[in-house]
Amino acid sequence: MSTEQPYGNAPLFRDLQGDEIGDLEATQIESLCMNCHENGMTRLLLTKIPFFQEIVISSFDCEHCCFSNNEVQPGGRIQDKGCRIVCKIQTPEDMSRQVVKSDSASLRIPELDFEIPANSQKEVILTTVEGLISRAVMGLEQDQPVRRIMHPEAAEQIDGFIGKLKNLQPPFQMILDDPTGNSYIENLMAPKKDPSVETQHYTRTHEQDQQLGLSDGNEGELQQEAAEAEGQRSGSEVTVSGGGDTDEDVKDEVLQFAVNCSECNSPAKTNMKVVNIPYFKEVIIMAMVCEACGYRTNEVKSGAGIEPKGRKLSLRITDSSDLSRDVLKSETCGFMIPEIGFELTMGTLGGKFTTLEGLLGNIKDQLSRMHPFVMGDSAPNERAEKMKEFLEKLDKIIACELKVTVVLDDPAGNSYIQNVYAPDPDPEMVVEEYDRTAEQNDELGITDMRTENYT
Repeated sequence: MSTEQPYGNAPLFRDLQGDEIGDLEATQIESLCMNCHENGMTRLLLTKIPFFQEIVISSFDCEHCCFSNNEVQPGGRIQDKGCRIVCKIQTPEDMSRQVVKSDSASLRIPELDFEIPANSQKEVILTTVEGLISRAVMGLEQDQPVRRIMHPEAAEQIDGFIGKLKNLQPPFQMILDDPTGNSYIENLMAPKKDPSVETQHYTRTHEQDQQLGLSDGNEGELQQEAAEAEGQRSGSEVTVSGGGDTDEDVKDEVLQFAVNCSECNSPAKTNMKVVNIPYFKEVIIMAMVCEACGYRTNEVKSGAGIEPKGRKLSLRITDSSDLSRDVLKSETCGFMIPEIGFELTMGTLGGKFTTLEGLLGNIKDQLSRMHPFVMGDSAPNERAEKMKEFLEKLDKIIACELKVTVVLDDPAGNSYIQNVYAPDPDPEMVVEEYDRTAEQNDELGITDMRTENYT
């Protein structure tokens, strides 16, 4: 087994490039051949492929019996939240929408009462809506000869259903539910919101975490132990190890904890600090910089829970100084620029504490991840041109050459735009509070909770 890595401290998952990838970069492991039971050689290569994120390519060769086998396994990180994508297929053009479906995603067509369960297809696929239906037809037809002999009545029923799938025409709905958050359906209107595609981000259940290997099923015992320990500590002073500092002193410190970089999986450290924003509330800021690949990120969490009402902030950009305003965008906040028809839905981009200019820059950087089908060489010219025009408008906004209104709509009420006139009202900003809808409460996970329990 080779142990030296000639590429040094490079990211664990690298872009696939022919002039850099060689046999020396593949990890070689001597392993048992399942055909002749002699020892063969397995080569593993960790790389990135567009639309598939990180993957692990494995190749096995046995010099004794000449048996070989090649496999591709997903190696990408599981997102913080799952996603549920509802796509209305209304025209023949919609049948050509590109789709990325991970192996953990389930697919459902309500009109036919048809569902492909999660983990029934052990592979990540890049295809179209029509391609997904064709794959389903091929899967059902595969064992039909045997069924016709063993179970003729069931085979006849399946033949009838296969006919319905083959003759399926718009309009119908396709629902893609992926607990890992790594599945996509193409947005034909990118970078604008596609009215035919609705994406919802949700918090995974305990059962879904167990299925993804994120939980070992012992959380109940751990929670009980934590509750008992908390009960023993009740009434005593909270301290930090090594001294008599109270939790007020801890808030003035920058805490660190070890993590793995989400881009290259190298060890890194996340800094965490509690910050009190004037005229707003207390928040927790977490920032990470990876020394191996240079990737950096920051995330903001509310330190005061969910507000009784939602909060909508509208700021008219009239001067370059407006781009220097501090902005807190929580992970539950949507972001809109009505003049150019742009909208980020709730759960996109995560929590950010930055300036307005920084937030616009983050949006520009993230567009390739949000709309991967319109950024590459294979993108249709018309859609690529739309994306180019949008990026040019975004550059003009950042350069303050285009006056627009930015809107932060946060159902949890945890977002903020700096009022440079404080404590007086800001003439360029409108702040509205509103009652959440039942759907928004459901997305926030507070459907059945009373207001006083989560404020």
